[in-house]
Amino acid sequence: MALLGLLLPSRCAGCDAPGPPLCGDCSARLIRIAPPVCERCGCPGAWPVRRCVECAGRRLAFARARGAVVYDDRSRPLVSAWKERGRRDLTAPLAELVTRVVLRPDVEALTFVPGDRERGRVRGHVPAQRLAEALGDRWRLPVTRLLVRTTSSRRQTGLPRAERRTNVRGVFAAATRAPPSVAIVDDVYTTGATVSACATVLRRAGARRVEVVCLARAVR
Repeated sequence: MALLGLLLPSRCAGCDAPGPPLCGDCSARLIRIAPPVCERCGCPGAWPVRRCVECAGRRLAFARARGAVVYDDRSRPLVSAWKERGRRDLTAPLAELVTRVVLRPDVEALTFVPGDRERGRVRGHVPAQRLAEALGDRWRLPVTRLLVRTTSSRRQTGLPRAERRTNVRGVFAAATRAPPSVAIVDDVYTTGATVSACATVLRRAGARRVEVVCLARAVR
């Protein structure tokens, strides 16, 4: 690994400058999600609300969701490098970023959105799982594989909200009985359809409270 580092020195995934996977300048440009936020889905707003326009009137199976940074033109290249281009070296700095912004969830364990097998083979890793494991180390919480994919699905990117819900219906199943309280870790929260589908499965498997923690969150 040391020889590989000499031959291929580390570069920032955001600006391609030599150095750490996420340089200080690129990290500073990311928009942290700070209060006030929606109590339920974590969407930032002008004042704290129990339900915002993003989640009002929707059936969400999780108790609350929290994200670290806004998913926009600043964070998108980093997420793409981490997810699509196999930049596993981004996991540690991104996990550190999450722990600095998101409070440790009051749960008994962490789990993660299971990746599609074919996409995982192409990427070389399952980003949500790696993030969950890194957060588990930092928060001193066990990480358990509680969910499995029963079938492949279309990618959620670009799908309208209604189609996103349909696209993940029946895709997930319980791998084992869930603890009473658990947090699902995912990479990006867009509409909440995927994590809500996962939370539904976990509640049927015994969880009474399900929270969500993600790296980035889309804000409309």
